[in-house]
Amino acid sequence: MSVRSRTPLFTALALAAGLSLAAVTPALARPATARTTAVAQGDARNATQHVADFYGAYIDAVWAADDKAAGADAKALRAFYLSAAAQKKVAAYETKEHADGILFAQNVPVRWQVAYTGSGAGHATSQVTLTWSDGPHAEVTRIDVQSDLHTLKITDLKPAD
Repeated sequence: MSVRSRTPLFTALALAAGLSLAAVTPALARPATARTTAVAQGDARNATQHVADFYGAYIDAVWAADDKAAGADAKALRAFYLSAAAQKKVAAYETKEHADGILFAQNVPVRWQVAYTGSGAGHATSQVTLTWSDGPHAEVTRIDVQSDLHTLKITDLKPAD
């Protein structure tokens, strides 16, 4: 084989090796703790989803304590998601306990989760799990939430037993 006929062969091999290396390098360079992109979705007709939407937005608003709009946002979220009776119950708790009546605490959780726990008599029940720290021994509290199936408004919330 002449030098001229070997050049395209060497070029093809070098190109194939370069493409293989280019495909493998990003995977090797990625840190072991890299996470995949999370996908969020929802259903505006689902009472448990409504509770999850509320707690997600509410926690975001109270977490952003340095944002001047956060307090107004939290108040507006309460007005939109809670029935008038639930708003009064939350306000009474806050006056008595000097703590947030949505989170039943004076601080803000780092994570939250909402699970459907049942329904009947025109209401759905959900349980909100709040995680207050990271690590294997993170403190967790739970809140039982009742929602009206017609309006989707939260009608009652209380610390779980």
